[in-house]
Amino acid sequence: MENIIEIKHLNKSFGEVKAVRDLSFCVKEGELFAFLGINGAGKSTTINIMCGQLSKDSGKIVIDGSDLDQNVDAVKRELGVVFQNSVLDKALSVRENLESRAALYGITGEAFKMRLKELARLLDFEDILKRTVGKLSGGQRRRIDIARALLHRPKILILDEPTTGLDPQTRNTLWSVISDLRKNENMTVFLTTHYMEEAADADYVIILDSGKIVAKGTPLELKNLYTGDFITIYGAKEEEIQMLGAKYEAIRDAYRVSVPNTAAATQLILRYPEIFKDYEITKGKMDDVFLTVTGKKLTGGV
Repeated sequence: MENIIEIKHLNKSFGEVKAVRDLSFCVKEGELFAFLGINGAGKSTTINIMCGQLSKDSGKIVIDGSDLDQNVDAVKRELGVVFQNSVLDKALSVRENLESRAALYGITGEAFKMRLKELARLLDFEDILKRTVGKLSGGQRRRIDIARALLHRPKILILDEPTTGLDPQTRNTLWSVISDLRKNENMTVFLTTHYMEEAADADYVIILDSGKIVAKGTPLELKNLYTGDFITIYGAKEEEIQMLGAKYEAIRDAYRVSVPNTAAATQLILRYPEIFKDYEITKGKMDDVFLTVTGKKLTGGV
């Protein structure tokens, strides 16, 4: 796969605060790319620079072959952005919001009607086209935000914490739509999120802390590098668990034993088969990775 985003030695400061520090990374075409960090880590600053809304101090950004410094308009045409906070006009109807946005891309008349019909069916908002945005629920508003970003068929969809505050059903609906777009249109998705289960599905993950990259890799690579495995053992007595000589904790009707890796788990099972009558082995989660790398928890919410 070709790189569709290339960022090299990006820097941005606000006075004494270094928001982005020597940031370099690439995103492959068609990839789900997760960009993680607590608030203030530099995620939104980087996105605003990529979108041409904020000037950088130094560095280079190339998006789909276009250098941001030389052709910002070409870059903007390839990007669809769903910001953390909705940018819709609450006084206008859903249709009016989308129509005014489409006009900026020269999508008018019959072309707009066709694209609106397509997006309304895809995101299931056909029955609220005439409703003013101010009267929509959070989930409905988020669907329109995404429709707004998709109007001009961008190659890259930037999602800045798109599902924060949404109910599980709406989150599942949005991810189903995004999955279809990636599969059917080879769309690249650049995601920031507070929900680690969303990051766990990414093709590649970068973790930022204080404007710097502190970890990067596939979710599996990161979990193998920064967390161990866990064996949950059922129906055993605590004195038996203590025989294993590993760190453990009691959970409900079981014990959760920490081991460095799957090989270590296998050794314990072979050595103490009588203890492992009912058990399961799981990898550490992305939450564990984030905590290990940054010393901080990435929690839901703004």
